[in-house]
Amino acid sequence: MPGNTASFSRAEWGLIVVIVLVAISLRPGIVSIGPALPAIINTFQLSHAMASMMTAIPDVLMGALALPTPWLVRRFGVNRVLMLALSILSVAMIVRAYASNSTVLMTATVGVGAGIAVAGAMFAGIAKASFANHAAFIMGVYATALSLGSTLSAGFTGWILQSAGWRLATGVWAIFGLIAIVAWWLVIRKSVTTRQLSAAPSMTAIPRSRLPLRTPVAWLIALFFACINFLFYSILTWTASMYQERGMSAAEAGAVLASFTFCFMLASPIVGMYSRHIDRRGWLAGCALLSTIGLVGIATPGESPWLWVPLAAFGLGGAFTLAMTLPLDHTHSPDGANRWNAFVLTVGYLIAATGPFIMGWMRDISGHFTGAYQLLVVVSLLMLVLATKLKPPVH
Repeated sequence: MPGNTASFSRAEWGLIVVIVLVAISLRPGIVSIGPALPAIINTFQLSHAMASMMTAIPDVLMGALALPTPWLVRRFGVNRVLMLALSILSVAMIVRAYASNSTVLMTATVGVGAGIAVAGAMFAGIAKASFANHAAFIMGVYATALSLGSTLSAGFTGWILQSAGWRLATGVWAIFGLIAIVAWWLVIRKSVTTRQLSAAPSMTAIPRSRLPLRTPVAWLIALFFACINFLFYSILTWTASMYQERGMSAAEAGAVLASFTFCFMLASPIVGMYSRHIDRRGWLAGCALLSTIGLVGIATPGESPWLWVPLAAFGLGGAFTLAMTLPLDHTHSPDGANRWNAFVLTVGYLIAATGPFIMGWMRDISGHFTGAYQLLVVVSLLMLVLATKLKPPVH
């Protein structure tokens, strides 16, 4: 944990609490869909490929909106853009939960994805503008809170679904967004730090230099990040459905999914703490190997999900943390880091968005998920190969 956190002022601690509340609200709109998908498919008579759009669309938007979000912040200010993003997210989650037909369902999903994408793309800048000497700590808090929101929604959606149906089970999580809106508004009124955010040029400026399109290692990092998120969002989308097809209740399948998000969250600080050498290939390969072993177990019917799902999650969580660190290893300035991060996020999420769709399509063709999870094993092996190619920078 870098820096002395005791040096934070009361206003800064208030802002940290609100950042946590906002982060918690940014994943249930995606994660809660996993345990509810069988019921949603039955309600609207969707194919699995079409149903996959409920997580693929937010993935696409997280990639597509990574680059224009800084312009929105510069044009309208941090507070307005964040409030609008959280409002769209919350309203869209409620509309989606009570959609009368598949058109409304998918249109509302676009709103959910847009709200998550824009709000999420702002937080590296918020950390840099408000906590210049503690940015790494703040981003660690933010990432942990994201995973906490994922774990809560994964663990409780199935239980709520069994008790009250899928509409309440997916719509209830909009309350996190509403709480975040109120909390941020209170901080805006009381915190000088927050009121100054919109004026921070380091946050709102769009990098003037070009993206690293001609840098081979940037493409390798982007592809590695794409593999991680291809696996992550595919597992989030279809694991609960697969185990329900294998005979689990919705509540138990949701608990298995919660074990995935919890172990993903657990791995991030552990791997980040011990991977200190700039040559991270050993750690990258080790995480990819854990992911591969876990996915082999998941793809084998009859094997224990309580062993293989957490194992795959720990590997992916560690790999995710390292992948987010790699652009910083290869750049020397905030401007360069912003360029590389935007490039990696855009390429990574756009490729990752195909994962849930391809798995849903394979389920439609075969009638089971075995082949789809075997595909994930192949992607994880590709991640292992890429890990060996990610040489450290030569300074």
